[in-house]
Amino acid sequence: MALCLILVFSTLSSVYIYADAPKEFLAEAEERKELPIQSDQTLNWPAGPKIGAEGALLMEANTGSVLYSKNIDEKLYPASVTKMLTALVVLDNCKLDEMVTFSQEAIDSINWREDANIGISPGNSITVEQCLYGLLVGSANEVAYALAEHVSGPGNLPAFADLMNEYAKNLGCTNSHFVTPNGIHNEDHYTSCHDLGLIAKEFFANELLCKMSSTTSYKIPKTSTQPRDDMVVYAKSKLHPGKEYAYDNLVGTKTGYTDIARQTLVSCAEKDGFKLICVIMKEEDPYQFTDTITLFDYGFDNFTAVNIADNDTKYSIQSLNFFSTKSDFFGSSKPILQIDPADYILLPVGEDFSSVTSSLSYDGLEANELARVNYYYNDAFVGFASIVAASEEAPVFDFGEKKIDTETEVDEDNILVINITKVIGVILLIAVVLVIVFIVRSKVNASTKWKRRKSLRRYVNSRTDKLDWKHFK
Repeated sequence: MALCLILVFSTLSSVYIYADAPKEFLAEAEERKELPIQSDQTLNWPAGPKIGAEGALLMEANTGSVLYSKNIDEKLYPASVTKMLTALVVLDNCKLDEMVTFSQEAIDSINWREDANIGISPGNSITVEQCLYGLLVGSANEVAYALAEHVSGPGNLPAFADLMNEYAKNLGCTNSHFVTPNGIHNEDHYTSCHDLGLIAKEFFANELLCKMSSTTSYKIPKTSTQPRDDMVVYAKSKLHPGKEYAYDNLVGTKTGYTDIARQTLVSCAEKDGFKLICVIMKEEDPYQFTDTITLFDYGFDNFTAVNIADNDTKYSIQSLNFFSTKSDFFGSSKPILQIDPADYILLPVGEDFSSVTSSLSYDGLEANELARVNYYYNDAFVGFASIVAASEEAPVFDFGEKKIDTETEVDEDNILVINITKVIGVILLIAVVLVIVFIVRSKVNASTKWKRRKSLRRYVNSRTDKLDWKHFK
């Protein structure tokens, strides 16, 4: 009988029930619709929709440009969307086939009647991969606890929290502090829409995590280390296919809720060549879903992706003579640097590339980047281009000869030239110095060897005249 009750409780707790919010909360959400939208302050920016969330963000996933912002730096409670960061930390420290054993403390950390869980028993083990599905599909709280223990040691959740905070800091988060791996309410556990957007940007760049967060149900089978019957977990989001608010272009989504945090939701969708991340914090059910759809539609309807390499003629390379067509020492006239042909910016529909300004930066570069060009539309950041080594396969942006419309005047003073002459000169100088050092070291070694042999001869001569000198050659 007791076992039956446990099974009933675990089944109920794994099903997320959305109830109509109390009237006072709905009234507060209605009032929040009048809160200012910061992105509307940009000149000629498409007007953003009024929604009831306390905080909301719409960010382009590849460029990091913010299309919609409402209280994006306010510290709010994330609830279970915390588990996105937990998953990132776990993947950074574990292999998918590692076995995770559930301690009694992990099981006791949750309220069986209220907290989402997978219904696993103490002492049972499943793989890290299965745990991640339980974490992201079923939003299971005891799974988050067990994963934290697996990474940082039994009962050592503060150490795992330190890893979470360090990971968030490295992503650029500035208004966050994480205490638990599952988001169960704690006054010291908070973040912001912008920080969640940065976490989501990293999360949705991972194919496996995209797959997990787009899965509607997942079965953890019965095994020798998990002897209970198959455990099936179901996704909580109503944005999934077949659900009430299904969104066709969905990449993935993660829900969250506590009585204090209210409804939180982080989602990603891809369409028309770009990918959007939407963060909703402190909203009432079911408006976290309608807010998300409204913001996705706002982004896809009002902005367009513009390829940079096809449009930017401002950045060029001043080449040396042997890089020219007639006297190319290497037998190729192709430039050695290029703007990454895949890079793009997002502009309001109807605007063109001539409406942006740009600046060259050498800060925060990736391993393959030599420089970065940041682009702005009326002071709003809209994307960047990476300057990288030219690829044989990729289409090359011509830095040397700019294609200019003869009917359009070009201000030569505004052409920014990237001069590689000095760079190559420095490289050649370093090479010459290395060659000289090598030659000098070779001569010194030879001289030292000769002196040693000469000293040895003198020593032997002083000892005997009967030894055969061939032994010392």
